Amino acid sequence: MPRQLFVTTALPYANGNFHIGHIMEYIQADIWVRFQRMRGNAVDFVGADDTHGAPIMIAAEKAGKTPQQFVADIAAGRKQYLDGFHISFDNWHSTDAPENHELARQIYRDLRDRADGSLIESKTIEQFFDPEKNMFLPDRYIKGECPKCHALDQYGDNCEVCGSVYAPTDLINPFSALSGAKPELKNSEHFFFKLSDPRCVAFLEQWTQDGKLQPEVANKIKEWFSIRTNPDGSKSEGLGDWDISRDAPYFGIEIPDAPGKYFYVWLDAPVGYLASLKNLLDKRGLDYAAYMKNSKLEQYHFIGKDIVTFHTLFWPAMLHFSGRKTPDNVFVHGFLTVNNGEKMSKSRGTGLDPLKYLSLGMNPEWLRYYLAAKLSARNEDIDFNADDFMARVNSDLIGKFVNIASRAAGFLTKRFDGQLTHAFGAQGTALLAEVRGAADTLAQLYDAREFGKATREIMLLADKVNAYVDQNKPWDLAKDTANNEALHQVCSVLINTFAALTRYLAPVLPSLAQAVQGFVGTSMQDWNTSADVDAIAPYQHLIARVTPEQLDALFEPKEAPALIEPAQAAPKKIAKAAAPATPVDPNAPGGEALAPTIGIDDFAKIDLRIAKILNCEAVEGSTKLLRLTLDVGEKDADGQPTTRNVFSGIASSYQPEQLIGKLTVMVANLAPRKMKFGMSEGMVLAASHADEKTQPGIYVLEPFAGAQAGMRVH
Repeated sequence: MPRQLFVTTALPYANGNFHIGHIMEYIQADIWVRFQRMRGNAVDFVGADDTHGAPIMIAAEKAGKTPQQFVADIAAGRKQYLDGFHISFDNWHSTDAPENHELARQIYRDLRDRADGSLIESKTIEQFFDPEKNMFLPDRYIKGECPKCHALDQYGDNCEVCGSVYAPTDLINPFSALSGAKPELKNSEHFFFKLSDPRCVAFLEQWTQDGKLQPEVANKIKEWFSIRTNPDGSKSEGLGDWDISRDAPYFGIEIPDAPGKYFYVWLDAPVGYLASLKNLLDKRGLDYAAYMKNSKLEQYHFIGKDIVTFHTLFWPAMLHFSGRKTPDNVFVHGFLTVNNGEKMSKSRGTGLDPLKYLSLGMNPEWLRYYLAAKLSARNEDIDFNADDFMARVNSDLIGKFVNIASRAAGFLTKRFDGQLTHAFGAQGTALLAEVRGAADTLAQLYDAREFGKATREIMLLADKVNAYVDQNKPWDLAKDTANNEALHQVCSVLINTFAALTRYLAPVLPSLAQAVQGFVGTSMQDWNTSADVDAIAPYQHLIARVTPEQLDALFEPKEAPALIEPAQAAPKKIAKAAAPATPVDPNAPGGEALAPTIGIDDFAKIDLRIAKILNCEAVEGSTKLLRLTLDVGEKDADGQPTTRNVFSGIASSYQPEQLIGKLTVMVANLAPRKMKFGMSEGMVLAASHADEKTQPGIYVLEPFAGAQAGMRVH
């Protein structure tokens, strides 16, 4: 019987464009959705912009716009990404839409007004208030000195230096990140969802451990139910109540019967899944309530591992105790790194910009295939490696798959007017049966989201087809018309196996599958591989190869801006990472004359930062270089710490283990430089004498104790 599936991806925050992490998640979900549709299942695949919260309100104010106009402008840019990468959402909506306001308020009322006792409780809490902005401050807008390690400029909820977790009121010398003012402590009434209630705990212990979730995700969640010791020595005591309210001014949904109080964005954001679905059903003239009451409806969410808490604790508890259907599963994926594990960073030229990818004319299905080949059902990070990307696309898609059609089509068109025979011969019949017989196995892999295993199986089948080509050599058969029957037979087998392989790849390569459909005259919209191809149209080129030049352009580094804007803009280009050699002057300090005098404006162009050497290793193929992994206090768009990769010619003076854990000084706004061994993203400062022969030695600069990664050297 056909299944009824309701599928979503995590809602992107409406404060910027899509990044490659969004695109990876959407492609993963889209492949699964397309496969389900090919199997005859009914799927409603929806998304929406997550539009509420203090960050949106503040960003809109800085841009001189209303929050509504700010998020509308962001939403206007979504289509080019979704269409560009063939992502097939049925509906894209907004959490600021009327449906979401209505549903969020009703879910809250249902939780509050339960006959067996309310799960909403009000408490008076002490909270920081910015007297200049006239608003209560979210934790991330309060900064100060860490109460544990005394690092400066730390956020109000955790220290990024020592990892301690604390309350904003624990900060030493707190200040508002919005105005710089010293915040005042004020009392405020807040509303809490009683997640610690025994009813909630019992439900969640059962729901999270009943086999729905990935084992590694379920095991992690299990830790949250028991008392445990945190890395900083503090104790966590299982599930706590969840603060679901914020004070005006706040861009969000006002809480019923509580003027001036708004839902915390994470309460109404997942409700946006239901709101987008309702909006879609309303457009179709269908009854949302009846749809959700369907006992056979299956509900699935694709999310990243950074938002597991909200989707596996808060969200199912909200739904269950408000009398609604809970998800059948939450599929969690890892992060996407680039070129051997480095986190994406647009400013350092190490990011993979989706729009840049498309603007370079790179085929979106190259990326869809590459990601599919790496994705599994597990919560694992995957890496985009440029060399591996080119090899997989060129070898698999072109060398193994598309070449099957190109090697047969010309002979069929010229010799047989495009008509195929159904007399495949014993060897051809056996091969075609093996290829078509893989349909059920591949369907199981797709359904289980084991896309990497599925693509490997498909390429193994392609290998067998290519072995058949090499054994039968149609190019040799074509030399003598006496071999026409054998040539016709071999080429017909190839086109039929190619059609079956295309059908298997159609969820990953929908555009190419559409082109093949026109070529073979057989629908690629279902999973039925049994139908023979009767005739082909003249062969048209299906897909191009990836070139090194395209990848070089894709990863061409941007000039790295200063971490904090200096008085003057960074220089347009720094031609070399080191000054040219100068004559040794034994009477000059360090053996060389001082450089020409510069002004303070010239010095201000150079952004020197304290860097912590997290790792150091020798560079294979080089006797001079060491590869340093540096923490310069930077974060990506999601607030996650990032590192820099720097090659330094100091191998003659240091063993790698001598440098790990040390602090040093680096030039942070030096343009990244592509080297033989990889990208170097800055320069570590070191001292040496000009006369290297008589006074050898290189000495990496090391600051006094108390300096922290990211501090600027003035």
